[in-house]
Amino acid sequence: MFAGHATKISMNGKGRWVDNVIMERFWRSLKYEDAYLKRYDNVTELHEGIADYMKFYNEQRIHSSLSYKKPIEVYFNGEMKAKKKRCSSIRT
Repeated sequence: MFAGHATKISMNGKGRWVDNVIMERFWRSLKYEDAYLKRYDNVTELHEGIADYMKFYNEQRIHSSLSYKKPIEVYFNGEMKAKKKRCSSIRT
Protein backbone atom coordinates (compact mmCIF):
# COMPACT_ATOMS: atom_id res chain seq x y z
CA MET A 1 0.00 0.00 0.00
CA PHE A 2 0.99 3.58 -0.48
CA ALA A 3 1.96 5.24 2.77
CA GLY A 4 -1.00 7.02 4.33
CA HIS A 5 -3.53 5.76 1.78
CA ALA A 6 -5.81 2.76 1.62
CA THR A 7 -4.69 1.91 -1.91
CA LYS A 8 -3.43 -1.47 -3.02
CA ILE A 9 -1.48 -2.09 -6.20
CA SER A 10 -3.19 -4.63 -8.42
CA MET A 11 -1.13 -6.60 -10.89
CA ASN A 12 -2.56 -8.93 -13.49
CA GLY A 13 -0.80 -12.03 -14.69
CA LYS A 14 1.84 -11.73 -17.36
CA GLY A 15 0.34 -11.47 -20.83
CA ARG A 16 -3.18 -10.62 -19.63
CA TRP A 17 -3.79 -7.89 -22.23
CA VAL A 18 -7.51 -8.63 -22.27
CA ASP A 19 -7.90 -7.33 -18.71
CA ASN A 20 -7.15 -3.78 -19.79
CA VAL A 21 -7.84 -3.78 -23.53
CA ILE A 22 -10.41 -0.95 -23.54
CA MET A 23 -8.13 1.53 -21.80
CA GLU A 24 -5.09 0.42 -23.78
CA ARG A 25 -7.02 1.08 -26.99
CA PHE A 26 -8.10 4.51 -25.73
CA TRP A 27 -4.50 5.50 -24.87
CA ARG A 28 -3.33 4.29 -28.29
CA SER A 29 -5.99 6.43 -29.98
CA LEU A 30 -5.08 9.46 -27.87
CA LYS A 31 -1.39 9.11 -28.70
CA TYR A 32 -1.77 8.58 -32.45
CA GLU A 33 -4.68 10.97 -33.03
CA ASP A 34 -3.56 13.79 -30.75
CA ALA A 35 -0.36 13.66 -28.70
CA TYR A 36 2.01 12.59 -31.50
CA LEU A 37 0.52 15.17 -33.90
CA LYS A 38 0.67 18.21 -31.63
CA ARG A 39 3.33 19.91 -29.62
CA TYR A 40 2.33 20.79 -26.08
CA ASP A 41 4.68 23.35 -24.55
CA ASN A 42 3.77 22.73 -20.93
CA VAL A 43 1.76 20.51 -18.62
CA THR A 44 -1.22 22.89 -18.59
CA GLU A 45 -1.51 22.74 -22.39
CA LEU A 46 -1.14 18.95 -22.30
CA HIS A 47 -3.89 18.68 -19.67
CA GLU A 48 -6.22 20.88 -21.73
CA GLY A 49 -5.36 18.96 -24.90
CA ILE A 50 -6.17 15.61 -23.31
CA ALA A 51 -9.46 17.00 -21.93
CA ASP A 52 -10.36 18.29 -25.41
CA TYR A 53 -9.47 14.95 -26.99
CA MET A 54 -11.57 13.03 -24.45
CA LYS A 55 -14.56 15.25 -25.25
CA PHE A 56 -13.97 14.66 -28.98
CA TYR A 57 -13.51 10.89 -28.43
CA ASN A 58 -16.81 10.56 -26.59
CA GLU A 59 -18.98 13.14 -28.34
CA GLN A 60 -17.79 13.40 -31.97
CA ARG A 61 -15.63 10.42 -32.95
CA ILE A 62 -17.44 7.40 -34.37
CA HIS A 63 -16.35 3.97 -33.17
CA SER A 64 -16.48 0.82 -35.28
CA SER A 65 -17.07 -1.28 -32.15
CA LEU A 66 -20.25 0.75 -31.52
CA SER A 67 -21.66 0.19 -35.03
CA TYR A 68 -20.11 3.47 -36.19
CA LYS A 69 -21.90 5.50 -33.54
CA LYS A 70 -20.49 7.95 -31.04
CA PRO A 71 -20.24 6.80 -27.41
CA ILE A 72 -22.50 9.62 -26.28
CA GLU A 73 -25.19 8.40 -28.69
CA VAL A 74 -24.97 4.83 -27.48
CA TYR A 75 -24.71 5.38 -23.76
CA PHE A 76 -26.75 8.52 -23.14
CA ASN A 77 -29.14 9.08 -26.04
CA GLY A 78 -30.20 5.68 -27.14
CA GLU A 79 -29.27 2.17 -26.25
CA MET A 80 -28.62 2.73 -22.54
CA LYS A 81 -31.96 4.52 -22.09
CA ALA A 82 -33.70 1.69 -23.93
CA LYS A 83 -31.99 -0.89 -21.72
CA LYS A 84 -33.01 1.01 -18.58
CA LYS A 85 -36.59 1.19 -19.82
CA ARG A 86 -36.66 -2.57 -20.53
CA CYS A 87 -35.17 -3.33 -17.11
CA SER A 88 -37.66 -1.13 -15.28
CA SER A 89 -40.59 -2.71 -17.13
CA ILE A 90 -39.37 -6.16 -16.10
CA ARG A 91 -39.35 -5.19 -12.43
CA THR A 92 -42.94 -3.93 -12.40
